[in-house]
Amino acid sequence: MEAQPHATAPADSPALGSLAVQPLLTAEFDADPGAVYRRLRATYGPVAPVGLMGVPVWLVLDYREVLEVLKNESQWRRDVRHWRARAQGELPYDWPLLAGYEVRQMMFMDDEEHRAARRTHHAALRPFQDAKSPVGWELRQAVARYADELVALLAAESGRTGFCDLGAQYTRPLLLMVTTKLFGCPVDLGDALVMDLWRMLDGGPDAGPATGRAFATFTRLAAHRRARPGDDLTSYLMLADPDLSDEQLGRELFMNAVYLNDITGNMVLNTLLEVLRGNATVRRSLSAGQLGETVNRAALANPPVANMCFRFAARDVRLGGFWIRAGDIVSPSCAAAHQDLLAIGSSTMVGSTVSTRAHLGWGAGPHQCPSAARELGALIVSTAVGRVFDHLAQAELTLPPDQLPWRSGPVVRGLKVLPVRYELSPDAPSPHHPNPDLLPAVPHQETQARGLLAALRRLMFGGRAKSDADS
Repeated sequence: MEAQPHATAPADSPALGSLAVQPLLTAEFDADPGAVYRRLRATYGPVAPVGLMGVPVWLVLDYREVLEVLKNESQWRRDVRHWRARAQGELPYDWPLLAGYEVRQMMFMDDEEHRAARRTHHAALRPFQDAKSPVGWELRQAVARYADELVALLAAESGRTGFCDLGAQYTRPLLLMVTTKLFGCPVDLGDALVMDLWRMLDGGPDAGPATGRAFATFTRLAAHRRARPGDDLTSYLMLADPDLSDEQLGRELFMNAVYLNDITGNMVLNTLLEVLRGNATVRRSLSAGQLGETVNRAALANPPVANMCFRFAARDVRLGGFWIRAGDIVSPSCAAAHQDLLAIGSSTMVGSTVSTRAHLGWGAGPHQCPSAARELGALIVSTAVGRVFDHLAQAELTLPPDQLPWRSGPVVRGLKVLPVRYELSPDAPSPHHPNPDLLPAVPHQETQARGLLAALRRLMFGGRAKSDADS
């Protein structure tokens, strides 16, 4: 049977580069991105042309179209080499988002190359996925132990009743401690990478140099673990694929750290926020002890990634009300898709357990987070949320929800701070009376927590840790 030719965009259909697009990242978007998504949908339909830091991009808004982009790998490519504007040299030389996409690793591969990289990751993560394996059991204990230690430090620094930032004083250091543990990363490397991961993720003017420094940090970690292998993800990646060079391994660790710290961290903070702001369905799940469902409901209402990684059209295709041309860049919006999903099923889907699993917090399709990574991420989020609410007798926001400051960027919409007034429960851990079951003697543990807290505070106040690039 003769193969049918692919469709070609009609000559009179508007090309992305010819449209007078409005910038997405505006003061209006910072204040209320949901309103911007609704306006774009009303104006253009399921797909809208927008300007992203000076570059035109197709923004996909509706749930059905977002799923189509995420699931159809043959049409929508992840490899940045498919991007026509990049290949033709049409991008600003210092476009801040390009640096991360130029780090060639699993997220930005397609087809068999991508599947082989996923198999390597799955093999390396499998021991941690199994709660009965020594490393799986140890990681689960470590997450709970780190959470308790940070609550103990909170009691020491701010009192058992007082004010704190659940971002800087709990969530972010917790995820960094888990990264240090999972990767087999020395504490000094953990301190150094904090600053540069954030600079890269926020897409600021220093994003390019920050990406280079962070990548160099993980390449050094790969070399360190090659010489001193252990029971950690870095060493298991080497075992799963002995042909990986230090540079290749550093790239994989780099993006794993991005997802573990920023995406998983945002999922923790967003879940805490939905509970504290009074989201009834999230609170009901938490009260029932259904931590997994609590996280799912929060992710549906407030996803950790607003606009997901770019895709590039392999050939001309109609999507929404537009013809997308081969090589065009497309940004699937998770936040807008969830908004659409909630509107479609406001009377039935929101209240059902099945519908909450439709959230796109872990992605969808061939590039969805590997199953082992999803399970570990869900474990970390559930433990972080469960432990802190176990230890809080009372907690309330000290700012109205609509006045909370957000890191509003092209990809992530994450809280800068989560300020609360709190009261610890009588049995909450303290530095002087730790829970002996969860806090066995670990001589460096308090030093590690304090070191990571200090690094985060330097970041928040504009400091930068010294790295090899500064030497």
